[in-house]
Amino acid sequence: MAGAPYFVHAYPGPLFRGWCARRGRLCTGAGRQAISDHRQTRTVLIVEDVPGTRAWLTGLAGRAFPGAALASAATLAEARRWLAAQRAAGERSGDAVLALVDLGLPDGSGVDFIRDMLAALPGSRPVVATLFDSDDHLMAAMAAGAHGYLLKDHEPDDLVRRLRGMERGESPISPAMAQRILAHFRSHATFMTGQPAAPQLTARETDVLRLIGRGLKVAEAAGALGLSESTVSGYLKTIYRKLDIGTRAEAAVEAVRRGLV
Repeated sequence: MAGAPYFVHAYPGPLFRGWCARRGRLCTGAGRQAISDHRQTRTVLIVEDVPGTRAWLTGLAGRAFPGAALASAATLAEARRWLAAQRAAGERSGDAVLALVDLGLPDGSGVDFIRDMLAALPGSRPVVATLFDSDDHLMAAMAAGAHGYLLKDHEPDDLVRRLRGMERGESPISPAMAQRILAHFRSHATFMTGQPAAPQLTARETDVLRLIGRGLKVAEAAGALGLSESTVSGYLKTIYRKLDIGTRAEAAVEAVRRGLV
């Protein structure tokens, strides 16, 4: 398949049938309908540019989802071509499609692919698989719609277990990243404690916060709004001052809290 944008790997074995947490047994028939949000995974895409790591993640996905078709892409462009092929093949809802997405790709950010995937295949489940453990990366991915955030330096068995949990409706998040999310929301939870209402933003400031919360850079936000970078930077400084924040990660949290993303 030289020159192909992605590769498909077939792993024999029965489809994972899902575990009924309340009854402690495998769910079939009506039992599975009762937990319709817990979807079987039929297709997994690995988006990772390092060949050895890509093969390793493909093996983990095969263990987590026996019987699923496994595809891989090394770049953002290849991942987008795979996405277009799914659409061309008639896939629309994406309910049975999962992706493990690295954030640092040679031709762009995995956050961009997460947004593309959810727009093209509503119901699909992109999960970050990365070594980036910063708040900025975490919040940008969550704001884009990631269903989980896994650090690749975890033990393989732990990663497989967390991925399998998705069939039970669980979100796979590495403990360290879950702690970061909790810390951010605790530090911005005055709206739950009777404190004064959050400062009001103008319509344009709200537009800027929405785009920054989605993970766009200043230049990208400027292009989307038809404004200069300096103008958007000025709006962003005003937003930071009004909201008493100082980082893009905090801006992403505030955008989520306000229902902008």
